[in-house]
Amino acid sequence: MKQYVIDQLREDDYEKILGFLHKHGEVSEFGEIFWVNLPPELYSEVQREHEKCRPFCFAVNLSVKQAAFEMLIRSREVLRCRCIAYADSKQRDYIINFADRMLEELNIKV
Repeated sequence: MKQYVIDQLREDDYEKILGFLHKHGEVSEFGEIFWVNLPPELYSEVQREHEKCRPFCFAVNLSVKQAAFEMLIRSREVLRCRCIAYADSKQRDYIINFADRMLEELNIKV
């Protein structure tokens, strides 16, 4: 799995990130995995065509020591479809910028 990982978090960093993800994402049925919706303007051509598969999102897997931002763009409606794919360059930049903005807003130094 391709991921952008922020590791060596402190306990108070974890609590801050947890709050941020509750505000800017949606907790999954898997516990500390969060879904963050991708803005529709960043959908690929195939994703724009697949209205029944929307919304598209990426996962953030949070643990006490790290936050992993997955680069797989998923559908919240279907498990397998050709619209589910690794992030293109614009989507990848969005995910990385989301993570970096989170750190900046929360004043977390890594």
